[in-house]
Amino acid sequence: MSQALDRLVAVMARLRDRNGGCAWDIEQDFRSIAPHTLEETYEVVEAIENDDMKGLKEELGDLLFQIAFHAQMGREKNLFDLDSIAVAVTDKMVERHPHVFADRNAETAKDVITNWEADKAAKRRTQAEAENRRPSVLDGVNTALPAPSRALKLQQRAARVGFDWGATPPIFAKIREELGELERELTASPDKGAVEDELGDLLFAVINLARHLAVDPEAALRRTNRKFERRFHAIESALAAQGRTPEEASLEEMDAIWNAERKKDKGAKHNA
Repeated sequence: MSQALDRLVAVMARLRDRNGGCAWDIEQDFRSIAPHTLEETYEVVEAIENDDMKGLKEELGDLLFQIAFHAQMGREKNLFDLDSIAVAVTDKMVERHPHVFADRNAETAKDVITNWEADKAAKRRTQAEAENRRPSVLDGVNTALPAPSRALKLQQRAARVGFDWGATPPIFAKIREELGELERELTASPDKGAVEDELGDLLFAVINLARHLAVDPEAALRRTNRKFERRFHAIESALAAQGRTPEEASLEEMDAIWNAERKKDKGAKHNA
């Protein structure tokens, strides 16, 4: 390891030292640190989406610290350390890139993905045989993924074996169908479980549309979240200029400001 990584490992070990370390760090375990690891990952994504390279460097450092944290806890249990993590991932990357490190041919990025998926499918079959069960196309789709991301991956897997629509019109029809079922359920008897079921079907259909449009639903929703935040800040600013807060304004007043911001956005798109 480089001196910088050696120092990081040493700092992490010191923080976890029960003789003079940090009380908070000492109390943590893999489960308690996992949410922090996820949060740092999203902050890396945010810096990338904001084209903030200075911020990206800092956020990548925070994420690296999370890896060092897990590595230190693994070292304390004689499970693994940062070195063994690096060795394992390097070996995996060499194995998964035989077109670079061996003699397999892959001239395009599509070839690489095709080979990669074939290799992973073979490993899943081997794993299923070892567990004495029937392999599934859906094996290995991480249950801890955010639900929209997992829905997308499940759909992608099913599509590989032909369980998919070939065009978008049937998907729009499915979305309308699911929306109608949700409306009927709300009208008939607003049972929370049934409503949740129908709403889930609607969201799943919308994600399917995003997949066919080659749009990442997570990225699309993050973009809309930012848009909502920007427009609501505009409402707050406009009201503040009048010496008021949103709590003191009517919905009609706030809607008027919101619609003005929408027009600005549409004008900016038209002039871009």
